[in-house]
Parts: sequence; C-alpha cells; structure tokens
Amino acid sequence: MDPRIPRLRRKLVRIPFQPWRSHSFGEEHHQFRLGPKLTESRIAAFEAEHGIALPYAYRQFLTHISGSGAAPFYGVMPLEQWSVLVMNPAGEPGAPRGFDVAVREARDSDLFLHIIEMGCTDVCVLGVTGPLTGRVLTGNSDGHWGPDVSSAADFLDWYERWLNQMNDGRDNRALELTSPQLRAHPNRHRLAPKT
Repeated sequence: MDPRIPRLRRKLVRIPFQPWRSHSFGEEHHQFRLGPKLTESRIAAFEAEHGIALPYAYRQFLTHISGSGAAPFYGVMPLEQWSVLVMNPAGEPGAPRGFDVAVREARDSDLFLHIIEMGCTDVCVLGVTGPLTGRVLTGNSDGHWGPDVSSAADFLDWYERWLNQMNDGRDNRALELTSPQLRAHPNRHRLAPKT
C-alpha cells in the first residue's frame, strides 16, 4: 500500500468537522462520504474491457480508500459511469481543446479516463496513456475552456492538495474551493485567485 494512503484517510475524516475550512463545490452531493473500495479483479476486468491500465496512484486510491464518493467537485464517479476519452485534435493555436468518447479505432491516441463529474459539460479526467499518464486534467468536453493540467504528480498528490487547501481555508478556483472569508464577501466570484 502507498504510504500516503493512511495520511489521506486521516485528513479526509477530519475535514467535515474543521470550523474554518473552505467550502468545496459539490460537497453537498458527496457529503464527504466514501463508496465501497474496488477489488483488484473488478479493476482488472474494467482494464481488459477497455484496453487500458490504471495509473498506480489512482489504483491505490480505488483499492485502499474508495471506489467513489468524496473528492473535488461532485466526487469520484462509480466505475460504471467512467468513460474513456480522447482529446479533440488541435485547432487554431491557443484554442482550447475538448474531449470525446474514444472509439476503438482511436485507442492508439492519448487516452483519458473521465473519473469526476464537474457539472454541465465540464470534466475532470485522468491521463491513462501518453505523456500525461497519471496526471489530472480539468476541461470542458465541448472545448469552451481548458484543458488545464494539474501540477500534482499523480492522483494521490492532487487529492491531498484538495484536502490541505480545504483544511487551510484557502481559495482555489482550479479545485473550486471558497474560503470562509470569500464566501462572506458580496463580490466573491470576482475576487477568487486562479491558483
């Protein structure tokens, strides 16, 4: 088991009870509850069906913490809702790129797994092949914004960043965290830093 797992469990258990923590968009949906852990055999069956291998850190999360539930935005989706995506081809320089469901013929492209629902057509995905394997990206499936690649090295680091910044009462637009101070301000949406 990855040594970060016990630390993440302890942090997650304390978060709902922290009086000065940040509000996490979508927390009303998951209420910081965790779904059942996934077995190695269930993950292996999903990988075989889709012709992919889950990155180590995400596999550790699924088998030792939870297969769904508490996470940024609306939380980790259950395995039955995951979809394998491919990033749309590049258009004009600097134009955002969206995501489409990967068809079998496109499986030689860089693939991403849609693991967290953000609402509307916004997606939180995990790189499963190519140079972004293991990295978390957020974007819009229609290409209206992003994709933004997290600077976190892997899913467990990204998840811990969410817990730490929420615990510290910080604002973070990328993780949709709103500090207690900003929540009380009438112009809070214009003031949040884009960190």
